[in-house]
Amino acid sequence: MAFRGILDKLKTGLKKTHDRLADPLVRLVRGRRADQDTLDELEATFLQADMGVETTERLLDVIRDTYKDEGRVELPRLLERLEAELVGELAEDAAGRDAAPLNLAPTPPTVILVVGVNGTGKTTTIAKLAKILGADGTKTLFAACDTFRAAAIEQLAIWADRVGAGLVKHQHGADPAAVAFDAAEAALARGAHYLIIDTAGRLHTKVNLMEEIKKIQRTVAKKLPGAPHETLLVLDATTGQNALQQARLFNEALGLTGLVLTKLDGTAKGGIVIAIQREFHVPVKFIGVGEGLDDLQPFVPAEFARALLE
Repeated sequence: MAFRGILDKLKTGLKKTHDRLADPLVRLVRGRRADQDTLDELEATFLQADMGVETTERLLDVIRDTYKDEGRVELPRLLERLEAELVGELAEDAAGRDAAPLNLAPTPPTVILVVGVNGTGKTTTIAKLAKILGADGTKTLFAACDTFRAAAIEQLAIWADRVGAGLVKHQHGADPAAVAFDAAEAALARGAHYLIIDTAGRLHTKVNLMEEIKKIQRTVAKKLPGAPHETLLVLDATTGQNALQQARLFNEALGLTGLVLTKLDGTAKGGIVIAIQREFHVPVKFIGVGEGLDDLQPFVPAEFARALLE
């Protein structure tokens, strides 16, 4: 897909958050001065978009400084400075301004462990990720390690068929670590480039779930040293601040290597991406901006900031 098409789809997916931010910014510029009432309105708007207190304060400082330095401000100039600030919040160095690459195994297969609570879109994210990875003809295998939720194995099988991925499964109620071990063996035997492991998504406060996933990590590592090469947490952006708590608990327990934010098209709280990135310094690797198979995109900070404010 061409760059313009990607950016347009991102803008469409972030429209609710963009619209929430646009109106007060336009009113600010039309008023030609950053008075306290307008700044208070903007503060509330940034917070309602779940950008977090620290990021909100930095954006307000940019606005104050812009008016102090330049007097009357044109909207494109103000947006340019706000975009630069957001990119700085999302990328700690110049290299981080582009999409964060997946961590690949020195030799295939690369093992991607996907975790998250039920309802975040975890299984469909796995399918969308496989479609991205399969674009250059690579072979992907799914491991159905969510043996707890009714119909989880069947759901993953349907997606595997749709995207042309292989599937390793056991019966409902089987030991997830045993499924993962068999999947690792199958990935080697079949010459798979990627092994993507689906996991159960029971409440993130349950200690037994975290221990179950840790066991999967240890088991796969025995068969494939260095695996899993990625441990990706899928978060539902519509849950706002609750996503922060989920990220905190999963990161403490599992050592996350990346985040995936889904359902950004269904919320005006897209600023949660910024708050999460700022707090955990775990890269957001993909974002979901729609329900279609092509609506999972690599996360590029500059594009994200532009789509929010342009």
